[in-house]
Amino acid sequence: MRTTTTMRHISTLAALLLAGTATGAHAQFSGDPGPAGGDKPSTRAPASEGRAAKRAEGRRTQRTVDVSPYLEIDQVLTADLKNGGDVLTYTNLAVGVDAAIVTNRAELAGSVRYEHRIGWNDDLGDSDVVSGLLRGRIEAARGLNLEGGALATRTRADGQGAASGLFIGDASNVADIYSLYAGPTFARRIGGLDVGAGYRFGYTKVEVDEPAILSPGTQPQDIFDSSTNHVAWASVGARPGDLPFGWQVSGGYEREDASQLDQRYEGKFVRADVTMPIGPTVALLGGVGYEDIEIGQRNPVVDANGVPVRDSNGRFITDKSTPRQLSFDTDGLIWDAGVMWQPSRRTSLTAKVGRRYGDTIYTGSFTYRADHATSIQVGVYDGLSSFGRGLSGGLAALPTQFDPIRNPISGDINPCVFGQQGGGCLSNQLGNSTSAQYRSRGVQATLSSRFGGWSYGVGIGYDRRKLLAPLLSPIGSLNGIKDENYYLFVSAGRQLDVDSDLGLSGYVNYFDNGAPGASDVQSAGLTASYARRFWRGLTGTAAASINAFDQEGFNSQLIGSALVGLRYNF
Repeated sequence: MRTTTTMRHISTLAALLLAGTATGAHAQFSGDPGPAGGDKPSTRAPASEGRAAKRAEGRRTQRTVDVSPYLEIDQVLTADLKNGGDVLTYTNLAVGVDAAIVTNRAELAGSVRYEHRIGWNDDLGDSDVVSGLLRGRIEAARGLNLEGGALATRTRADGQGAASGLFIGDASNVADIYSLYAGPTFARRIGGLDVGAGYRFGYTKVEVDEPAILSPGTQPQDIFDSSTNHVAWASVGARPGDLPFGWQVSGGYEREDASQLDQRYEGKFVRADVTMPIGPTVALLGGVGYEDIEIGQRNPVVDANGVPVRDSNGRFITDKSTPRQLSFDTDGLIWDAGVMWQPSRRTSLTAKVGRRYGDTIYTGSFTYRADHATSIQVGVYDGLSSFGRGLSGGLAALPTQFDPIRNPISGDINPCVFGQQGGGCLSNQLGNSTSAQYRSRGVQATLSSRFGGWSYGVGIGYDRRKLLAPLLSPIGSLNGIKDENYYLFVSAGRQLDVDSDLGLSGYVNYFDNGAPGASDVQSAGLTASYARRFWRGLTGTAAASINAFDQEGFNSQLIGSALVGLRYNF
């Protein structure tokens, strides 16, 4: 009996390890974290049919279709409590829909909202805002999924500028972001082999109305405009059986074309991986392959003094007459080795060390599901990324079931989402909409749980970006600049009784600018809201928040806000 149990553990571990190895095909491309912040891919890779059957059975037992459209009217007051600034008031008219769908063949979670803001002050004009977050998957055929996601939100345009936490009115350093991705993934066991493939198309657009106000002597970074990216990958492998180890061969291609400075990223790879179980719960991992990556861009237009020219939004103007110069170029052998420990179905730890980009890299992930309501995910990542590719990959890494959390004052989607599948944060992707390509290293952790009547989530992380630019370009001084971002987001909610709910959320962020003379930026905020259902779908809401930021040695604000409103859910 003991030998049978041990062999079952080894077989299960081997199958999971091979599935994990298959994820490397997609993970080759992204330096941004997946759901756990680690090197897992953002789409499903080949997995055991037993696990797939259990997931399908789980979906059948929790079939849910919840689509809730609504109308809302709010009155908002906001004031700078530190500098004697004006008190601003506006009326907010909103229409939106929240959805959570789980069926036999489909999963979707999302929230979409359109707002028209009517300002009651001379310096706060009317405005329109669209915000939302969607993530979904449809099982088109056995093993074939169609996946997609979209994001519309507002964030800081330049990480060196102000970070008020409330993007209201015609404030400077505000970027409107629109990003989406879609594509098929295939994962199936065919003739004793695990076969996987996938394709993803992504598009990201950033609009900026007014450039950031920076401390004297600080050079603004170039602001991202738009990009398209394509990712394709495929893999085939076998589990231990005829051989004492599992194996896999994989390959992939990725390309991004960005409008700003006519940037282009192109990467391709092939590799072979081996998984060697050495016990019931432990296996060794190893892989070797070849990779070729090129990143290039054209020069900006310069004036008579050689200074790059910017447009009214603070972006560099592309000089179409100049050839594309490389900011990063590498090709050659890549490898990694590591270990995976899985003492139970609820706990898994992976750690790897390897060689890529002409440097040593460290990646890893840890997941722990204490029960059906509590999930912990931690990950370490290292790779090449950009604002566009990072958002596409970040969206694809979010779970397909989550509770979208909005700031009740501004209506914006919060950067972290949580649900029974776990959580995911876009904080590092949204912290700075720079147009530069970069090397990204960091760690991210999320916790989501329900306890004592409360549901809560925590996202925390650290991200370091090393900017890449051609050395002989007029903006060659940007090459090698290292920006560091530390972030924490927490949310909690509780149903007080059958008709009332309480919500709390808060964040802390510290952006350590690497550019010479640039000031570091610290920001924090806390929001509380109370909602009560009066009659059928009619709900009243009251909320208050306090937000603070400090551009070291230059600018700081303490902003207090309050809201009262009514919502009718159909």
